[in-house]
Amino acid sequence: MTPVSKFPGPSRVVIDHVTPSIGGGMFPVKRPLGDDFHVEAHVIADGHDHLDVVLAYRKIGQKRWEEVPMQDLGNDEFGGTFRAEQIGLHEYRVIGWADEFRNWHVGFVKKSDAGDSKIGVELDIGARLVAEAASRAKGKDAKQLKGWAGFLGDHSRDLMQKVNLARQGDFFETVRRYPDRSLQTQGTVSHLLVEREKAYFSTWYEFFPRSCANDASRHGTFKDAISRFPEIARMGFDVVYFPPIHPIGEKFRKGRNNALEAAPEDVGSPWAIGSSQGGHKSLHPELGSMEDFKDLIEAADKHGLEVALDIAFQCAPDHPYVKEHPQWFKWRPDGTVQYAENPPKKYQDILPFDFETEDWKALWLELKSIFDFWIEAEVKIFRVDNPHTKPMEFWRWCIGELKVTHPEVLFLAEAFTRPKRKYRLAKAGFTQGYTYFTWRNFPQEVREYVEELTQSEVKEFFLPNFWPNTPDILHEDLQKGNRATFLGRYILAATLSSNIGIYGPAFELMEKEPFPGKEEYNHNEKYELKNWNWDRPGNLKNDISRVNGIRRDHPAMHRTANIRFVDTDNASILAYIKQTPDRKDQLLVIVNFDWHKQQEGNVHLPLSEMGIGSDKAFEVKDLFDPTQPAYMWRGSRNFFSLNPIKSPAHIFQINLG
Repeated sequence: MTPVSKFPGPSRVVIDHVTPSIGGGMFPVKRPLGDDFHVEAHVIADGHDHLDVVLAYRKIGQKRWEEVPMQDLGNDEFGGTFRAEQIGLHEYRVIGWADEFRNWHVGFVKKSDAGDSKIGVELDIGARLVAEAASRAKGKDAKQLKGWAGFLGDHSRDLMQKVNLARQGDFFETVRRYPDRSLQTQGTVSHLLVEREKAYFSTWYEFFPRSCANDASRHGTFKDAISRFPEIARMGFDVVYFPPIHPIGEKFRKGRNNALEAAPEDVGSPWAIGSSQGGHKSLHPELGSMEDFKDLIEAADKHGLEVALDIAFQCAPDHPYVKEHPQWFKWRPDGTVQYAENPPKKYQDILPFDFETEDWKALWLELKSIFDFWIEAEVKIFRVDNPHTKPMEFWRWCIGELKVTHPEVLFLAEAFTRPKRKYRLAKAGFTQGYTYFTWRNFPQEVREYVEELTQSEVKEFFLPNFWPNTPDILHEDLQKGNRATFLGRYILAATLSSNIGIYGPAFELMEKEPFPGKEEYNHNEKYELKNWNWDRPGNLKNDISRVNGIRRDHPAMHRTANIRFVDTDNASILAYIKQTPDRKDQLLVIVNFDWHKQQEGNVHLPLSEMGIGSDKAFEVKDLFDPTQPAYMWRGSRNFFSLNPIKSPAHIFQINLG
């Protein structure tokens, strides 16, 4: 038993099991701007007294708490809702107290109905309670309550007139507006982080601006990258994400395909940041100037795109930090600096920071200033490389500080790590996170994983971002796949998760040659310039555009947690429903995981959860293949057939008529 203070006080109300609340209020629950945030709690007291419970909330920095009443849900459970109307960090708590006036009034009505001979004494008690309420009220209400108190306590007045007054609804409601809260219990403060819509619905397109010159012998520029924006926007993407755009180290530079020796013409990896030309606050000179970068930001905005930058807190051996701040790195007994290792792998071109340095405060401040620099340059989205290899408390501090002055800024954690570390990063402030979607390749394991993300506490703080590929990852499923594989994986990502991304143009061109024995691309673009034929025949651009258009036009696709998996009688099939809370937009997605053979079967729909009567006919229309006629279905069991050569999936819009 946990010891308590000798005299904890006379408050009788106990508040427990507040949901949602993460880590006892230590970490914020996350919600989109404009969302109705619903909170429930167990609120109990001794005896039979009626309780009043409110949900108090305010944005951090504001003095005044707003309050909304919490409704009695039965079984000592209360629920209340407020709207998240400002982006930024908020706090909320549940407050409860025994309602002395209401308890008196309930007993008074019962006694007056029974003709209690002591009703006059009850009126005297009521007069005292009303007088106390008058002392807490202001204006007209104070005057009204004072008059009522005097009337009830005046023994010369007619008893029945006083009884009738005390039973009036207006009397009851007016007094209750001014309760005695001197013995109220205030629950533990919890936190809510309200994010802009892009945190919850985004479609990312990653590409290397240095490969946009359409000439393998020339380094691409920001101006070349701008030329890709119209087509990227046409395909339905709204975030363009660039790998690091800084000077690349020359010492120990990697060659093509991560070769240890680089040829003179090799461009190196953008993640080996820093050289004599500058570091994390500098631009690679061949990409362009800061003015060119500002032009790129403006051009992206004109096409409905936001630019996301990659932040990798690591350095090439010739980064200015190594010379200016050697104490920020680990040094070996032989006088050499410690480079990154994952034995037996060695990464001589990358130096990790030493977060245990005695100069850690200066290091933290400098790393935060990198974000500040690019935020000042109008960048509002950052993809952070390997954040799980840096201290969790650093991220909690850094992102927390940045969010105070820039609540609109978003952070994507590229953390392919164990679940508990991944989720802790989300609690520490990362807006979105990469996931294990890439390695979930069968219907049942996809279902189980998405249910973990959407039907557990994880949904309150972790916003998944599904990527079928990245420059680092080419899964075996794609290596051995066909067109249906690429298209099916994209449809899965795009309809399961409201946040998705691809590395292009490798994905839409269906590049699938692996480095021998690895889950990586051969001739990897991380180490060389590419001369892409962006419009190569047979590409998936129009298919991707169609899927992204469906996502854009249907609010049911704008959230991840609003998913409901449904059963089929075919193990190769995954089926699920996405719907808005009002059911005005409902989509049924059916995906054939057999990328080579036609599969068919029956899907079993939860009609009551869809607002459909058991004997009512309803229309389903395949949005992905608009050439197909609409079907009229009736009942919970309905037939489907999918030939992956034609289409690996149905995206049915459900029309109730």
